[in-house]
Amino acid sequence: MTAGGADGPGAPPEGPASTVDGWRDPANAWRDPATAWQGDGAPPRSSGPEGLVSLISDNWPRADAGLQITGGGAIAVDTDTLRTTATAFTMAEAELSAIDLRLGALQNMLLGTWHDTGEVVAAASALGTRLRETQAEATGIAEALREAAAVYEVVELDTALRAAVAAGDADAVARLDARRTDLLSRYPEAGGRAVLAAFDRGIMWPGELVRQGTQWGVGVGGTFSEPGAVWGGLVVGLGAVGGTALVGIAGTGLVSRDARLTGTAGPVTVTAVAPEGMSGTRSGVAPGAAAAGGAGQAAPTSWRPPAAVAPRSLAAAASRIPGDGAARVRVEKYTMADGSTQFALYIAGMQSSDVAGGDDPWDNESNLQLYSGQMSDSYVATQAALAAAGAEAGDAVHVVAFSQGAMIGSHLAVEGGYDVQTLVSLGSPVEADVGAGTLSVAIRHTDDPVAGLAGGGAMDGVGAPGSFVAERVYDPATAAEDATLPAHRLTAYAETAALVDASGDPRVAGVQAVFDDLGRAASVEVSEYAAVRGGG
Repeated sequence: MTAGGADGPGAPPEGPASTVDGWRDPANAWRDPATAWQGDGAPPRSSGPEGLVSLISDNWPRADAGLQITGGGAIAVDTDTLRTTATAFTMAEAELSAIDLRLGALQNMLLGTWHDTGEVVAAASALGTRLRETQAEATGIAEALREAAAVYEVVELDTALRAAVAAGDADAVARLDARRTDLLSRYPEAGGRAVLAAFDRGIMWPGELVRQGTQWGVGVGGTFSEPGAVWGGLVVGLGAVGGTALVGIAGTGLVSRDARLTGTAGPVTVTAVAPEGMSGTRSGVAPGAAAAGGAGQAAPTSWRPPAAVAPRSLAAAASRIPGDGAARVRVEKYTMADGSTQFALYIAGMQSSDVAGGDDPWDNESNLQLYSGQMSDSYVATQAALAAAGAEAGDAVHVVAFSQGAMIGSHLAVEGGYDVQTLVSLGSPVEADVGAGTLSVAIRHTDDPVAGLAGGGAMDGVGAPGSFVAERVYDPATAAEDATLPAHRLTAYAETAALVDASGDPRVAGVQAVFDDLGRAASVEVSEYAAVRGGG
């Protein structure tokens, strides 16, 4: 998870400051944490439980395949694309068959002049054999693609069936069940393979967290004793397995379309502050309530050309998310040429580790409340900031948010009363089942325990066509500092956002089109808001 080399336990790295998987021995010497060996030469291998834990931690399947951009859920492929590709292979097989027939006719013509064209006839015969082999391969590939599409569609249908049953929609249940029955009649093995695919996804999605957690536990425990390495690896590794399994089974990381935060929160005082990094700032009257039940106030608001304000990339949008300053929410109000308005909303992640309700609403208390489906002071503050910036029910809103802010944005999308057209979440502990009217872009690190609280996300993709999930391992190495969650830092997610921008994936064009549209606005106002608990 932290940057650094890893030469592995086969031979000690060079130099007194070397590390093994990023872990430094307190004596500043290379150390195999699984055997407590240190010094020169090849380290011994234990044949007992210590060696077993080391073997598991060293050889657990790595998920470091670089940036992966998918449609999300258990289905990482588009079934329509599979079937279209299968049709292309079938067409290619037909074309190869036609060529083979013409080649056969040519061979027959040349047989009458065998003495003069023997070598040509032999070459044509060999080519004909290869053509028929290629035809068979094309037919096999086409059938395999259709079977794979059937498996993935059964997974999708099973997910939709569960949702329809839960909603009591008898018509949808009958329609989906008929489709599933038809698929299984043509592809009998698809049902069993679909179950295995869903099971594999449910088991393997936290694999990188388990691997790194086990190695981290071995490394930390190994600094104390050989048994400590064993117990460290077991406790952290099994804890990661059990915790992620519990999250996945309980579904606590999913925000359904009918989710509603319970309870009450506030009062919270929201205060306009000067937008960071914006020149030409002057005071203006921000409409709406500055606090829950309060009155409007003079708001430092920046006026600049829309094209200069609108973000031009995901990385640029991520950089707008408030961080170390006073602001917790940033709102950009774009007035379009037709007089309509759109709002870009940027929401901070947790800023305080308080758990008992300190002054800052962006704390662990709000984290726990939002994750458990309760109203939080940070959610109330975000609503107040939107109102102060002039947003009204039904207005178009584009959300870019990190961590706790992403939980707030998720609930705004499903229950906030706004037309949330875009939801970009970075390191979110939840995934919202937003409807077809919301473009959902989720950026996650598979070695981020906070993002792991989403339980791998929904079994099916969410959001409008073109929605996607971008994942990568932030750092495959392990080190003592992993306890500070470096894979969950906003700066780390900004780096990944830049990789998504440069990926060339066609789905990125969808969110880029949102930014381009904002840049064509007639005017824009930028406001940022701080928040404290209390009525002011």
